[in-house]
Amino acid sequence: MTSNTRVVVIGAGLAGVRLARRLGELGTPALLVGEEEHAPYNRVLLAEVLAGRYAPEVITLPSPAGLLRTRVTRIDRPARTVACADGTSIAYDTLVLATGSNPVLPPLRGLFGPDHRLPEGVHAFRTMDDCLGLAAAVRPGVRAVVVGGGLLGVSAARALAVRGAQVVLAQQAERLMERQLDPDASRLVLRHLTDLGVETHTECRVRDVRCAGGAVRSVELADGYALDADLVVLACGVRPRTGLAEQAGLAVHKGVLVDDELRTSDPRIHAVGDCAQHDGTVYGLAAPALEQADALAELLAGDTDTRYRGTRSLTRLTLTGPDSPFDLAAFGETEARPGDDVVRLADATRGTYRKVVVRDDRLVGGVLVGELGTVGTLARAWEGAEPLPGDGPLLHLLTNDGGS
Repeated sequence: MTSNTRVVVIGAGLAGVRLARRLGELGTPALLVGEEEHAPYNRVLLAEVLAGRYAPEVITLPSPAGLLRTRVTRIDRPARTVACADGTSIAYDTLVLATGSNPVLPPLRGLFGPDHRLPEGVHAFRTMDDCLGLAAAVRPGVRAVVVGGGLLGVSAARALAVRGAQVVLAQQAERLMERQLDPDASRLVLRHLTDLGVETHTECRVRDVRCAGGAVRSVELADGYALDADLVVLACGVRPRTGLAEQAGLAVHKGVLVDDELRTSDPRIHAVGDCAQHDGTVYGLAAPALEQADALAELLAGDTDTRYRGTRSLTRLTLTGPDSPFDLAAFGETEARPGDDVVRLADATRGTYRKVVVRDDRLVGGVLVGELGTVGTLARAWEGAEPLPGDGPLLHLLTNDGGS
């Protein structure tokens, strides 16, 4: 069967859904092709589903009118068609890759069995199926090891602890969330997890997964120490899904290479979201994906002046605990260079921390933990990259409640 659609979007995640909906609003209907059986959902909130804070249906996205559930297996550029696993062939005038990213599975001994499947009890944490599988397995007292202490690993560890699991977090780097946070803010995250009962090991490499009867029983660390485990969560980062693009002969580096019009090396094919690499950057965050989708919608609807110039994105994380939420935000360069001005405000009793880095009278980065009232003001000053006012101390950046 062959159908004709002017714009075809492959991938029903945040970027694909946003693009299809915006195109519909602008009078340019698109066919959205998504391979997951679930209704499109906000992947950013999966940890809240795992924690039991939200039911799965709460994080569903408003679906656009045209949504086809199947897996695209091949792009035929000369014929301008895509082939699907269900035998469908879809013709396109414009094709958009919003294929997202896959979880990175570390090279651990014993991770895969003869059938190349993960053992029972070992889970990636990327999709709704991953989340539901974990949620079904977790129960009070279950022994869980989370491998990876970045944003996703911290979120997963917190969610499992809230559900009553005995959680050990193994982080290979020297501190938690080392890409986003400075050492002081990272220590506050560690304290929060410790208060929830999470045992955290940094500078710690997992090398082996040990199973019995096809199910995980323990993980072994590089120093030979073994951790008993009923559950293992792999939160070791993500990698752009570029397989379709590579098979089609498109230019790919870390992600699918795109220009300021989000075009790939084939002008009839665009890419947005986690799979796209723009100006050397693969963002892997929600805000850039949505901004790219909005820009491409304007372009495809006929606004030829629109360009995507990159996103100055802010990382925000709320960890709900038994007492009160633990909020943090980080943006830009959180580590100062020689000659930079740095302002810090820390309150150990309340567990709050605020820091900004200023270079040549411009705000270049910051970290805030707890009481995030100044996020709005700081984010606007950073995104605008304008010279800061010279008529007051830098302290006002951290004490002005500009709203979040």
